[in-house]
Amino acid sequence: MAILKIATLGEPVLRERARELSLEELASPRWQGFIDDLIQTMRDADGAGLAANQVFTPVQVAVIEVKGDNPRYPYKPKIPLTVLVNPTLTPIGDESFDNYEGCLSVPDLRGVVKRHARVRARYLDRTGQAHDVEVKGVSAGTFQHECDHLAGTVFVDRVTDPSTLSTWRNWERHHRAAFIEQITKVVERYGS
Repeated sequence: MAILKIATLGEPVLRERARELSLEELASPRWQGFIDDLIQTMRDADGAGLAANQVFTPVQVAVIEVKGDNPRYPYKPKIPLTVLVNPTLTPIGDESFDNYEGCLSVPDLRGVVKRHARVRARYLDRTGQAHDVEVKGVSAGTFQHECDHLAGTVFVDRVTDPSTLSTWRNWERHHRAAFIEQITKVVERYGS
């Protein structure tokens, strides 16, 4: 396994729409090894997720995992390691919440993004098995963030109020407490 270089804002690959992988490609040693590298890179960077575009490979693959000890996102509910191949998300209902997001491709910046509170996620896992699940709350926000990358969208594109943009240090100093209070209510409501 290898730690891959993470593309940062301004790299053209972050604006590309990723192409789908065929089942034959997905089963190949090349792409299975790539998925292992993507997971290793996400874990090394303490990310909650990582999309293939973010490591200069515009294919429809993203990985998500939130452990209880993630120093970047201690307030996020746990999500077991999930590999999304060729995912599609469909909003369920009209409910939304404000999420103060950051991104490994946008170092040292956070901003408020409105996310759907519930989404239907359809995707293949790394073995090619199809999944069709409902994802709620903060976890739904994580799925939306990673799937946005596969469409060439970065969270800063969804920040509707630029005054919410903040460095990580200033977010910790001035916004963290209020956000934790607000996001805890989202976690309590949706359970994830």
